[in-house]
Amino acid sequence: MNGATPKQDSGNPPTLSVVVPMYNETANVLALYDRLRAVLEATGERWELIFVNDGSRDETLAALTALHQRDVHVRVIDLARNFGKEVALSAGLDHASGEAIIPIDADLQDPPELIPELLRCWKDGAEVVNATRRSRDGEGWVKKTTANMFYYVLEKMTRIPIPRNTGDFRLISRPALQVLQRMPERSRFMKGMFAWVGFRQATVLFDRAPRHAGATKWNYWRLWNLALEGITSFSSLPLRVWSYLGLGVATFAFLYMVFLMIRTLIFGIDVPGYASLMVVVLFIGGIQLIGLGVLGEYLARIFEEVKARPLYVVREQLGFSQETVDYVKTLPGR
Repeated sequence: MNGATPKQDSGNPPTLSVVVPMYNETANVLALYDRLRAVLEATGERWELIFVNDGSRDETLAALTALHQRDVHVRVIDLARNFGKEVALSAGLDHASGEAIIPIDADLQDPPELIPELLRCWKDGAEVVNATRRSRDGEGWVKKTTANMFYYVLEKMTRIPIPRNTGDFRLISRPALQVLQRMPERSRFMKGMFAWVGFRQATVLFDRAPRHAGATKWNYWRLWNLALEGITSFSSLPLRVWSYLGLGVATFAFLYMVFLMIRTLIFGIDVPGYASLMVVVLFIGGIQLIGLGVLGEYLARIFEEVKARPLYVVREQLGFSQETVDYVKTLPGR
């Protein structure tokens, strides 16, 4: 952090808001701020930088507080606990006041230097500008393969075109954000929600760098759950599949019954083997359990929605006027 403290034009709202959800990112705070500040100042636009501390257990909040005290462009939202990245990102978007809003990860895998290109596309008429990864340096072949499989499956299972290899890093115009804010679901798959709003879209390609510092919080179990979130949030095909599968099994059972009846009438009574009977019973039982599991995934999400608990709770905020901050995000009309 070098140079004089920038001054904020308090008479006008910012043109650009950059939203950064953070969880245990102490090692990345200063490097991220330095690069973002250099890029944002070079744009010549009025800007704000919104950091969302998602219940970090390290010194992330202290580092963000120090940045706010040094730079009036920096605003901090401290959530009451760890609500997860998707919710933390939603909190930052809710409190962004710019005409163009850019979410970005804290690990510097998404280059801040791409922001001027996103702004150029926005000024040329695009209302949503997607930053799509051309390459994914620093990621193993297992993660790349599973990511490609996930996007392929999601593409086939939903009618909403969700861009491949596109994370949260993008530019969203104020009209698109206002539509996004009217989507109150608690099972939030932000990549799908960004795609659902539509509007005129453009794409900017970039090469994703390795993580700057620290370790990723996304292990394979969390990625699996995120994949389930995306599929169940934007497709009912898994439910429909089990209807067709049940019909297929029932049809096969009926045809097999007819075959046994005809064979018995022609050749007499034949006692079937115990092994084949157990295979059929276990197969049908397994199919039923898997079907119940799929139903349970959807039912669990309905259960979360009908409870209507707050999406997030803000413990403290820095740099916002009292009127602009919702300490508790709830459904409209609740």
